[in-house]
Amino acid sequence: MTDSTAMIAVEGLRKSIRNGARTVEILKGIDFTVPAGQFVAIMGSSGSGKSTLLGLLAGLDTPTAGDVRLNGTAISYLAEDKLAKVRGTTVGFVFQSYQLVPTLTALENVLLPYELNAEGGDDGLAKARELLASVGLSDRLDHYPVQLSGGEQQRVALARAFILQPPIVLADEPTGNLDTTNGAHVLELLLHLNRTAGTTLVLVTHDPVLAGYANRRIVLRDGTVVADELQQPVEMVAP
Repeated sequence: MTDSTAMIAVEGLRKSIRNGARTVEILKGIDFTVPAGQFVAIMGSSGSGKSTLLGLLAGLDTPTAGDVRLNGTAISYLAEDKLAKVRGTTVGFVFQSYQLVPTLTALENVLLPYELNAEGGDDGLAKARELLASVGLSDRLDHYPVQLSGGEQQRVALARAFILQPPIVLADEPTGNLDTTNGAHVLELLLHLNRTAGTTLVLVTHDPVLAGYANRRIVLRDGTVVADELQQPVEMVAP
């Protein structure tokens, strides 16, 4: 039985897909809980199931069996309107490919979750400006994604993920498309924002250096958990 008081609780999670006449099992029964405020790195080689797991945690996909609870709410089989509301208020997501809206400015991209969740108002605008300043983009508010570098786009994505102050932030290889320098800076900002906000952070990565900053490391292999251990995180100076 999962811990209903955990920020994230996963029980018996399975995911399979049909490939012609064959059924491919991607996740083969995953169980774990994450307390509030913990930083968890999910590791594994390509095809291990880590990105599929993150998508299920975010409610972006439906499991074949099992369930995910976010802050006490079972999400895996919710109706889409209820699921969208939970996602909007509970989860911030940082994608490897940024996923910014190309026709919106940096400021408008960060404000978008406010507008989608009927928050809006001057408070949202002030918070968006504050977050963009905190990631070093106060002079890029009116720039469109095409006018920003990859590192700048990912910083906009970080600000957007934190705009509603979600209790959970999920990050899928957030530095995977960046060079070493920009990747390190984005990671610094992610950890700084996470610690400042006190959120629960789950980061998918294949990079052991990134995983070293986490409080806990979960390793997947062929759709199963082969290691789940607490660790002393490497310290990083906040920007």
